[in-house]
Amino acid sequence: MLIGELACAAGLPTQTIRFYERRGLLPDPERGANGYRNYDASTITRLHFIGAGQAAGLTLAEIGGIIDLRDDGTVPCTHVAGLVENKLAAVRARIASLTALETELGTLLERSRRLDPADCSDTEVCHILPARR
Repeated sequence: MLIGELACAAGLPTQTIRFYERRGLLPDPERGANGYRNYDASTITRLHFIGAGQAAGLTLAEIGGIIDLRDDGTVPCTHVAGLVENKLAAVRARIASLTALETELGTLLERSRRLDPADCSDTEVCHILPARR
């Protein structure tokens, strides 16, 4: 199939497909006598895998590493499980950080409701945000 047909089947712009080719995520397609790219159905499968990897928070570099393992004949499932485990740990750490920030912002908001802006001294920028020492 031609790149336009592939793009339509995969639900992606042709520029995205060309970008993935340049990044090495897709194998070089066969070229017709006219120079047009000719793709086989396995390219759609690979594009769907790339999309699933991105949806799971994997970077294109990580996805490329998985594809390289597969192309070298290695089943990459253990590697993928490790990547997913690391992503989950990072998400949980980020959630903890955001939860702490949420608490801090709630405290500041409550403080702002109790304080009168007229009471802010000339030595303070804003007494809602207390200076840290």
